[in-house]
Amino acid sequence: MNTTATSHQLLAAELAADLNSHFDQVVRTFQQPLYVFALRMTGSREEAEELTQDALIRAYRALKTYSADRIRDMALQAWLYAILRNLIRNRVRRHDPRTEPLHDGHDSLAGPDDIESGYEHLEQSVAMRALIMDLPVHHREAVLLRYLSDLSYGEMSAVLGRPEGTLKAQVHRGLAQLRERLEASSEAWDLQPAGNVQRQAQHIRPGD
Repeated sequence: MNTTATSHQLLAAELAADLNSHFDQVVRTFQQPLYVFALRMTGSREEAEELTQDALIRAYRALKTYSADRIRDMALQAWLYAILRNLIRNRVRRHDPRTEPLHDGHDSLAGPDDIESGYEHLEQSVAMRALIMDLPVHHREAVLLRYLSDLSYGEMSAVLGRPEGTLKAQVHRGLAQLRERLEASSEAWDLQPAGNVQRQAQHIRPGD
């Protein structure tokens, strides 16, 4: 178990022992990454702030009804992202027709077992953020959870309710679509030094 997972497990144990005393630590630990995920999904700072606050309030209210054993055993990070994702999904559906269907005919195709390229450089470019926003929602959320939020495929499966193999294919498809958009973008040459995902995308061929 990695250090981050261990710290989340310890936090869950503290919440189980005394929710009111330790929930502030949940806010300090998760508020910013949840907000950034919501921002990249919605493209709106105002909506991201509102959704993140709502998710944390709902989490607190739910935890108040849970037994200590249930809290202690929960995968806290994945659970929080699942709450936020459901709120985002309901919000985005009203504005983004690409949300449906959640699965397309290509997502079941075999893809690489994993794509371990870094994601942080995407945050450095307004153009790249726009390209990510243009992805279909089910590809966008998979790419963001994997490379922005750094969730494992197991955690992503808990958040999104999809098999790990499907998620790997969706990440693969999302990166392939980014590659296609990068090649069509007038800024593609300027983005090349940013690197990791650019290079990863170049190794993906549409239809893989």
